[in-house]
Amino acid sequence: MVKFLKPNKTVLLLQGRYAGKKAVIVKNNDEGTKEHPYPHAIVAGIQEYPRKITKGMGQKKVARRSKVKPFIKIVNYNHLMPTRYTLDIDLKQVVTGETFNEPSQRKGAKIAVKKLFEERYNSGKNKWFFQKLRF
Repeated sequence: MVKFLKPNKTVLLLQGRYAGKKAVIVKNNDEGTKEHPYPHAIVAGIQEYPRKITKGMGQKKVARRSKVKPFIKIVNYNHLMPTRYTLDIDLKQVVTGETFNEPSQRKGAKIAVKKLFEERYNSGKNKWFFQKLRF
């Protein structure tokens, strides 16, 4: 079988708190681990998307509306829907398997992910990833 759930692949979460949210795979594990004995992936995604910006808004308002709220999570493959898109952000150093052991590490990783996502959003690349899923 072809392995298509690879790092930097954009996916949609299908179940749970973040259902319908977009995320990017940081690390995949096809075999499972002792703690998680099922095929899973570590994903970093967007919990709250940036809001719409119009021409008449000032810098302060634009800065406020351009904020991204991220999440990091270990997700079973059954709850992921892959897309054709990839996101070339290097999150491997920021989010690792050890990040989930300690709440303070998790918080630090979220802050780092937030910074990377906001930089990418403000550069104007990967517009699809930063728009709310509408259907």
